[in-house]
Amino acid sequence: MDKRILALFAALVATSIFGFNHTIAKELMPDVLSPNALLYCRVLGAAICFWVISLFFKNEKIDIKDFKLVIVCAFFGMGLNMITALNGLYNSTPINSAIITTLAPIFIFIISIFLLKEKITKIKYFGVFIGFIGTLTLILLNDKSIANAPNINLGNFYFFINSLSYAIYFVLVKPLTKKYSMITIMKWLFLFSIIINLPFGLLEFTEINWVEISGNSLIKISYVVFCTTFLVYLLNLYALKNLKASTVGMFIYLQPVIAILFATYRGADKLTMADLTSVISRAVRSLTVSGAWSTGLACCACK
Repeated sequence: MDKRILALFAALVATSIFGFNHTIAKELMPDVLSPNALLYCRVLGAAICFWVISLFFKNEKIDIKDFKLVIVCAFFGMGLNMITALNGLYNSTPINSAIITTLAPIFIFIISIFLLKEKITKIKYFGVFIGFIGTLTLILLNDKSIANAPNINLGNFYFFINSLSYAIYFVLVKPLTKKYSMITIMKWLFLFSIIINLPFGLLEFTEINWVEISGNSLIKISYVVFCTTFLVYLLNLYALKNLKASTVGMFIYLQPVIAILFATYRGADKLTMADLTSVISRAVRSLTVSGAWSTGLACCACK
């Protein structure tokens, strides 16, 4: 099968998995695990998976000069990104998480253009503006009152930082995909992420009483660690290796649809007018920033 088609499928599966994660991770916090404890479960579990799998592949060394970029990518992609995502979920709601996360493609778009010194058309500027209006609508006009969302506005701010940090990671890691295999990149990124997240998650991780955690909760933790972290990062990197960063980023727009349906079904969240306004603004933004869906699809034909 064509690598481009496989890459598109990988991006679709990755965004679908993460769409479910907004609710599943939320259900674990804070009664089962604290945000930082779950954070350390993610990076430690994924690191173990990638290093074990690497034993079955040809050993590949990373140039000393590239380790600086690896560490920076680990900071933004597995450090700041995960810390803000989980603490955002703890304070806010699954639907807010999914909607604000769709800022990432905009940030990817802007950062890519900034680094490549490309020009932005007026219509694309308009799309960025509409997207931010949608985010402000969600943050400022949100009238939700949910028991397990203690500080929605703070959580939404975390999501904003989360989207920005993920976009920075997405753009910076692209050059590494041209030089090294996916397993090599991921095993080193997650190894450094263990060190980066040490001050935030180690203590709370060591305080976890695994004996008292129910089987259902263990399944959810396994999903967050193996599916949302190990598989999603691997699939996204494969997609990124074969497609443009902006093309892969487009798939994030599917997350709110999956997350809203699943969160509503689970009774973990409710859809408000602010949510609808934000979703609509992102639909407009995706059409303008990507140069309409036809251009977005055309991007898929370019590497």
